[in-house]
Amino acid sequence: MGVSAPYVHQVAAANEAHDGSHVVIATGTGSGKSLAFAMPVVSAVLDRPTSVLTEPCAIYLAPTKALAHDQLRAWIELNIPGVRPAVVDGDTPPEDRAWARRHANVLLTNPDMLHYSILPGHERWSRVLRNLRYIVVDESHTYRGVFGAHVALVLRRLRRLAAHYRSSPVVIAASATSGEPARSTERLIGGPAVAVTEDTSPASERTIVLWQPPVESADAAVSATREAASLTALAVASGCQVLTFLRSRRAVEYVASLTREKLGVDDDRVAAYRGGYLAEERRSLEDGLRTGTTRALATTNALELGIDISGVDAVITAGWPGTRSSLWQQFGRAGRGTEPSIAAFIAREDLLDVYLVEHPDAITARPFEETVFDPSNSHVLAPHLASAASELPIVDGDPFLPEGSQAVLADLGERGLLRKRPTGWYWTSRERAQDLTDLRGTGETVRIVEMGTGRLLGTVDASSSHRQVHPGAVYVHQGVSHVVRSLDLEDAVAIVEVEDVEYTTFARDVSDIRIRERDRTWTGAGATMNIGRVDVISRTVAYEMRALDGTLLTVRDLELPERVLSTQAVWWTIDDRETAHLDDLPGAVHAAEHAAIGLLPLFASCDRWDIGGVSTALHPDTGQTTIFIYDGVPGGAGFTFRGANVAPAWLSTTAEAIRSCNCISGCPSCIQSPKCGNGNDPLHKGGAVDILETLVRALPSIDN
Repeated sequence: MGVSAPYVHQVAAANEAHDGSHVVIATGTGSGKSLAFAMPVVSAVLDRPTSVLTEPCAIYLAPTKALAHDQLRAWIELNIPGVRPAVVDGDTPPEDRAWARRHANVLLTNPDMLHYSILPGHERWSRVLRNLRYIVVDESHTYRGVFGAHVALVLRRLRRLAAHYRSSPVVIAASATSGEPARSTERLIGGPAVAVTEDTSPASERTIVLWQPPVESADAAVSATREAASLTALAVASGCQVLTFLRSRRAVEYVASLTREKLGVDDDRVAAYRGGYLAEERRSLEDGLRTGTTRALATTNALELGIDISGVDAVITAGWPGTRSSLWQQFGRAGRGTEPSIAAFIAREDLLDVYLVEHPDAITARPFEETVFDPSNSHVLAPHLASAASELPIVDGDPFLPEGSQAVLADLGERGLLRKRPTGWYWTSRERAQDLTDLRGTGETVRIVEMGTGRLLGTVDASSSHRQVHPGAVYVHQGVSHVVRSLDLEDAVAIVEVEDVEYTTFARDVSDIRIRERDRTWTGAGATMNIGRVDVISRTVAYEMRALDGTLLTVRDLELPERVLSTQAVWWTIDDRETAHLDDLPGAVHAAEHAAIGLLPLFASCDRWDIGGVSTALHPDTGQTTIFIYDGVPGGAGFTFRGANVAPAWLSTTAEAIRSCNCISGCPSCIQSPKCGNGNDPLHKGGAVDILETLVRALPSIDN
């Protein structure tokens, strides 16, 4: 590779793994983490016996197919005699998969392939599992929330089967943007891990720009997107190669088109990159970036991960990408090597975006968020225990099972899915246990079908279908607008028809919440904080039709059934004497709820769309003014529990953000929410600050 000597952090990580310790290397983008995990892998493979049946093997786990193929390209370019890499994913032809089972000693795959194919067919992969020396978990910070819980259990099942074949693989995790890397990795793999965090590689100079665009319309997203296109065109005209990150596929196509228009070009110098493209299209676009023929690429977070692009001159991120970790992954795509670079964050008119522009230290000085996920979530754990039992009977005291497994096993037994025998728990159904869950979803899906052609356009989670594909909703696919004509919940299908419309739609919900159990309570002067389990009962009752500039055109009613979400929550109750002076108590607690949701992503690795809230001046279960904030997935993901552990900092930051906003009565930059099911009514800005300050005074410190 032309490297005369590795960096100190590469040596430290490689030695920890070589000596048998699970290790996570958490150093900056472009710091050579791939070499750090390649060294022990190559060392093991080259110290091989003469027979392919007994030579050491490694499994490389990537969150995406693209990243695994990028790593394969790197291994092939190294061309080390005796190292035989192979990608095995859903696109791998049967003959290539068979070759990998017989010959590969570096297997590159993803969690989905492990779950659906390799682990249930472990007898066919026995050569690899018997000789498995290392498991590399790349971009480990991506495993958060429900997806993180799923992957944690897949990794436990992999290590469990390796132990069955009498191997004890060492896990090497890698991430450029991981908070508390050792603790996060330990939760992910189910065992102790050592963290290597001191980055000894040289870093190029990077200028960071925080950009707040003028408000041109009622739709803040449109304003930020147009600004992104203008800055992209300006950077290209100045001779820069640019990556522009956007939140949605639609925005990606729009920015690419508008940038071409501003530059007066109509070729591949400006392109769009997103999920849904064919593999050949993606490879061509990636090659265009590497060779420099593509000067600007508008992309979703599909290019956030460490695909080996040599480094562009500028990165533009339009709208907060969800976490500080994601932002720095995107910024890290610029300036690899010693050349200076620039990274710009364009704020939407959103509470968190505006707060970050006004408090740069929140971006540059705070540590990355710790990945938050809960492998003991029974909604996630149950199907993985079923899968594990179908792969190998589960015996009492299995060291790879997380806390709470015995109760879930008993429940699966009562449901007739597992049967307890003297030799362990056995899967009893003829169906595949692995089909009980979707690693990247939260349950059943609704198919979106085009009227007239019968073409399947995509799917949406059943839990989201009421809001996204209700009758009358506008659904955009590959730049083409469709209107939903019907939603059949029983058959799980939404029928859409192509229609060129000049408006968008937003669902309105009504919600209620019931407390199921309290896990813990903190009591202070004037207020109490609780964490526990709740049932959220919600119904989509109407939808707004808004012009493309955000102007409200009309509201139409809907007739849809209730949905019940059982999840985790944090909630605060406030004594009457603390709220007696407020002339609009419902508006005050509603505004405080919105703002707290908007700023939780600063303290937990979540997006505001991962969480929800309900507030009321008098809740029947508490008899008091109450604010609930809950995880928006069945069983919970740990986001709100993480927020509760840092509640004083979270709530005081929220109060400060509202207080410092220059608006008079509330705006999207402080208390209005883009996902409010009640049309952002009622809201009271000053009352929200009073409520939050009351909570901070009542809970001056929290014992983690």
